[in-house]
Amino acid sequence: MKGGHDLGGQSEMGPINPELESQEPVFHADWERRVFALTIATGMLGKWNIDESRHARERQDPLAYIQNSYYKNWLEGLEKLLLEKSLVDTEELVLAANISSQINESLLAPNPSLAKRMLAINTFSTMKTDSEQLFRIGDSVLVKVSETAGHTRAPRYAQGVVGTIAAQLGCYNFPDSSAQGIHEGKFLYRVTFSGVDLWSHSSAQDEVLIDLWEPYLEAAIN
Repeated sequence: MKGGHDLGGQSEMGPINPELESQEPVFHADWERRVFALTIATGMLGKWNIDESRHARERQDPLAYIQNSYYKNWLEGLEKLLLEKSLVDTEELVLAANISSQINESLLAPNPSLAKRMLAINTFSTMKTDSEQLFRIGDSVLVKVSETAGHTRAPRYAQGVVGTIAAQLGCYNFPDSSAQGIHEGKFLYRVTFSGVDLWSHSSAQDEVLIDLWEPYLEAAIN
């Protein structure tokens, strides 16, 4: 999907003025703290995965996404998921009603102790497969141009650009399918790109490494 969330690396977007990391607070306001807590707590209900969560945030009007702050986009995505998974209805969302009594008792209700344990767990997205990898180290590959409306982890600035396979990373859960609730493994590669191929103003000595799933790639025609 191409939208307001995928502007990284795009030309003519103006200067970036980030806050110094040493001075940036974790949360700029108390409501951001609450949104973070709500996102973690509702995620523990097991009704969606991280790719569905990202895709929900992306499915906003692009202008709204750009104008919103970081945690405002989190809130927009969370509200969308709560409605789509029938955990709240529109009236409850508008009125900010207490919906705890409406949640199915079979769902996991988080508490501070359980949340701490969940956040400390190391999770892995590797998957087994019997298929063969299409590409080998040193192969030239072209990043396909995505025109679909779904979630993708192929950055827009690399689409349509030729790179070289630098490493084979194994088989991992494919985020495009995962965002639809489908878990399937696809091979992941580390691809090297010349800076000048990505941005005309870049130096010939610049290189960019991007991890890309196999469905994003095709053999480059020499």
